[in-house]
Amino acid sequence: MGLISNGTTIFDNGSMASGFSDDLKFISKATASASLSVDITSGIDSTYKEYIFMFNNIHPSNDDITFHFQANASGGSGFNETITSTQFRATHGEDGSSASLDYLTGADQAQGTSYQLLAGSVGSDNDQGVSGYLHIFNPADTTFVKHFFGAFQSIAHSNRCNYQQVAGYFNTTSALDEFSFKFSSGTVDSGDIILFGVS
Repeated sequence: MGLISNGTTIFDNGSMASGFSDDLKFISKATASASLSVDITSGIDSTYKEYIFMFNNIHPSNDDITFHFQANASGGSGFNETITSTQFRATHGEDGSSASLDYLTGADQAQGTSYQLLAGSVGSDNDQGVSGYLHIFNPADTTFVKHFFGAFQSIAHSNRCNYQQVAGYFNTTSALDEFSFKFSSGTVDSGDIILFGVS
């Protein structure tokens, strides 16, 4: 039994937790091992209206590269759906060098079909890599476009802490059922991508 307090009353958090549903539903986990890309091609359908990808210590083989993603419409191929997006980054050096908060014009798309950048300048040292999350909303819907947003923490090749937030939409009314994640060059050496549905 664990106890928590709101400052005046002590509660048993075990009995409190029993009153809440389990909103996150585990669907799958993909573990990279020198993979050119990590493609999630099952488990995304009309079961849930929101899906969350969690990225745990994604490590590249190459240095100073970008981590990004794309999708396929149901029955489609090529991972080249139309995206409009926006992105900004906060950064700070390990040595205390200049910190900044910037809008990244080179990381957005305006009706583009390229892979969408999630984290840039990722380093390949053992103390570098990227972790984060990405939300996809109602991908199976066939009436409206598909919104997404995410946040990623990475260690850059230049030993900088980079925090990047990305948001946008896939400009298609077709259902999306496949997602691809990769670096701009080399392989995804290691790391896990875990998929959840939100009930």
